[in-house]
Amino acid sequence: MTSKRSPIRRAAALAAAATAALVLTACGGDDSGSAHAGHGASTAPSGSAAAGRADHNTADTVFAQGMIPHHQQAVEMAGLAATRAESAEVKTLAEEVRKAQDPEIGTLSGWLVSWGEKVPAADEGHGGHDMAGMMGAEEMRQLTASSGKAFDAAFLQMMVRHHEGAVAMARTEQADGAYRPAKDMAAAIITSQSAEITRMNTLLGRD
Repeated sequence: MTSKRSPIRRAAALAAAATAALVLTACGGDDSGSAHAGHGASTAPSGSAAAGRADHNTADTVFAQGMIPHHQQAVEMAGLAATRAESAEVKTLAEEVRKAQDPEIGTLSGWLVSWGEKVPAADEGHGGHDMAGMMGAEEMRQLTASSGKAFDAAFLQMMVRHHEGAVAMARTEQADGAYRPAKDMAAAIITSQSAEITRMNTLLGRD
């Protein structure tokens, strides 16, 4: 009897060992699956491109897409002052506007490209828009046709309105935006253009 039981016991022991090995293999398979899952996750969009998409919101896009044509029109208006303005102060102010806003157009465009959003066309500052402070096509024609003191007065009046629109857009970005560089630009616009509004109103004799 003992000799017959011994092979059975040995078979049982071998079976138990095989079962244990299967259990260990299964556990190892789970770990391997987790590792593969981790590698798979690393192939998803990441780095600066993913961050650029993740850290901005709709308000940031609206701000950038609106401020580009807004700035383009201001730069166009400022460019007219060089040959049409009579006042040296108006010419100086216009050049300051051009130097401040022209580079910001490039910055705003770069953000939109990095976000995969549409960049407004170069001529979208013409013809008037529903954006606050934008001049209509007829107003731009009248400004272009004027010179001397008439130009100075028209330019200052229009640019005050234009700046007020930009400040309103910037305040909306500060309140609703998520992209820190855009919010910082908005703060700079509010500070600089509010100061310029004060200067222009003084030149117009409004203060």
